[in-house]
This record gives sequence, C-alpha cells and structure tokens, in this order.
Amino acid sequence: MRFQILDIVPHRVNPVTGRFVALADRLEQTLLTARRSEQLGLDAFAVGERHAGHFLSSSPTVLLGAIAAETNRIRLSTGVTVLSILDPIRVAEDYATVDQLSRGRLEITIGKGNEVQQYPLFGLEIDDQWDLLAEKYELLRTLWSHEDVTWPGSALTRPLTHPTTTLPRPFAGTPRVWHGSATTLTSAALAARWGDPLISANAIQPLKNYTVLVRHYRDEYARHGHDPRLAYVGAGAGALFIADTTQQARELYGPVYEALVRATNVPGNNTPFRDIDHAIAEGPALVGSPQQIIDKIGRFHDGFQHDLQSVSLPTTVPFEHQLDILERFAHEVVPVVRDEFPTTLWGADDPWASRAAFAGGVGQTTGVTAGHAPTGAAAGAERRQTTR
Repeated sequence: MRFQILDIVPHRVNPVTGRFVALADRLEQTLLTARRSEQLGLDAFAVGERHAGHFLSSSPTVLLGAIAAETNRIRLSTGVTVLSILDPIRVAEDYATVDQLSRGRLEITIGKGNEVQQYPLFGLEIDDQWDLLAEKYELLRTLWSHEDVTWPGSALTRPLTHPTTTLPRPFAGTPRVWHGSATTLTSAALAARWGDPLISANAIQPLKNYTVLVRHYRDEYARHGHDPRLAYVGAGAGALFIADTTQQARELYGPVYEALVRATNVPGNNTPFRDIDHAIAEGPALVGSPQQIIDKIGRFHDGFQHDLQSVSLPTTVPFEHQLDILERFAHEVVPVVRDEFPTTLWGADDPWASRAAFAGGVGQTTGVTAGHAPTGAAAGAERRQTTR
C-alpha cells in the first residue's frame, strides 16, 4: 500500500481550548507538513480545494507550487480539484506549471466538490454539477494530450473556435487523473468510463456506503474493458490521532472531535457519528493505538482492496503534536501495512510511475527534454517552525 497526507487546510478555532493559529502560520504549517512527510518516506502529499467555509485551500496550485520548490521526491496531488466550477484552460495551465516545477511528480484528483455554496459563488447552478464535471474533464484531457485544440462547447461550456495549445505542456505526458467521490456513484462511473483510478473519501459515513461505491467502480471499469491491473483505488479516512492506548486517544481527542461535530452544519458533509466511541467503533476515524489503526486500515482493505491510503492530521491540535502523530504513523503504522498489502501503484508495473524524474523517468514533451529533480535553495532551507 502507498500512503498520502491530505490537507484541506481547515482554519478553525480549537473548540475546547479556544486556540487559533494565525492565517500565515496555518499556511506555513501545510508546507512544513509536506516537507516532513517527504523526509519520513511517505508517498504523496495532497492539498484540498475549498471555496466556502473555514478553509484556506482556495488556491491549491499556489500551495503545491511552494511545496514543489521545497521537496524533491514526494508525489503531489489534490483532494479535490473542483473541476465543475473551474475553467479547464486555467486548470491545464496551472497544474502543468506545478507538474513542470515538480519534474513530473503531479497527479491530480478531480471532483464536483461537496460545498453547495461554491456554485452560486462562481455563477453556476448546482443542478449542472455532474454535466459540468464530465464536459470539463473531457476538455482537460484533450488540452493536455493534444495541441491546436478546438472545442464545440455546449449550453454549459464555451467553445474554443481558434486552435489552442495550453502552455506550459505537462512535464512528461498527461498527468494521471484520479476521481474523488464521497458516496456518489456518478463520480465512480466517470472514472471507470475513462479507465482512471478512484479515491473514495471514506471520511464521514459507514464503511458499507463506500464499499458500494468501490464495487460499482470496479464493475463499471470491467464493463468498459479497461486493463484491470490499472484499476487503482484510494481511500481516505476520518481523523487520524495516535496515542499509546485507545483510552488515551479517546481522552485527548474525543472532546475536540465531538465539539467539531456539533459545530459542523454543512449540507451533505455531516457525519452520523456523534461521539468519539461511535466514530471509532463504526466510522472511518483512525483514532487509537498504532495497532488499532493498523487493524482498522486492514478492515478498510477488506472492503476496498485499495492501493492508496490517504489520511489527514487533526489540525486544531498544536502543530508539534500533529508532527508527533505524523512521525508515529510513519514509523509504527506505515511499514506494517505496506508489508501486509503490497501494490503495483507507482512501481515498475505502473505506466505512470516513470513520469517523475526522481523515479528515473526522463521524459520529453514538445521537444523539451526533462532534467533531474532539482534540489533548489528552498528545498534545503530551514524554515521557522510554526508552533503557535
């Protein structure tokens, strides 16, 4: 199994202590966490995209560009790129820029997002979200894989009447695109149609709901006749909180978790688990001892047979504590699960693995030869630790 840290950059007061991190410090924490994730040998780091609520992830490409400059090996992703509300030309340009800066380490995850408030914010109708996603994704694929593109447009999207080539081109061919879904079968079907991988949110609902989603994806993937070896699946998780014992984890994180749940009122994004015990027993929350978290990821794997496990740190607790949890996860959980559930994702049998220069894949695109992964002054620079 491979492992990813996802930060959707929530920016909220700790509901128990009242502690609040300054905006610039919170953004810096994202960069520091990405760099530490690479140092600890994790496989990928993803930044979310939100345009409503208490989040600072409205510009994920800016954050990923900064992370690309400070890292050399770790793969970069999104969680998710809300393609339904975006201009595919800007998406093609911005993420190809990140792909070049990272020397081919980019793989994005697209979706329609789960914030209903963002559609009127961008002058769009939420009833069109699925059609917008499908149309814009087809155009994005075309822009990345072809030059001199024209596009007929539709009632929802504008045409491209003049031949268009987006610049920069991706680093070494089209980046892989994953499809993210909370529980909706439509995203899974779109991923299967194109032969793309799927990431199940696996964040706030019972496991059986996500198992249905993944099963539908695999059935549709086979129906479309794609190579089953490339039907990669990722799974998210609820909160990650590691302590020496389950009881200690409950006592330390339970009050924070329960207060956050009480304060959350986002349509389509509310959890049925109203206390920490319920969330640990029946929900996706990874809260407990290292062995308990190993066992729970194993239960996820029983349902999903997934290749990528994505986790998010509890960002309302002090940053030093978040880094402690990250270290324990990397040292005490990841090696065990990796050995138990091997995968070909990003290995020798994965055709996308060689896109990144660090993996030995020296690629060419539009006549420009890719070089070696840069170290860069920023990659070696020590940044101030954000502890407030």
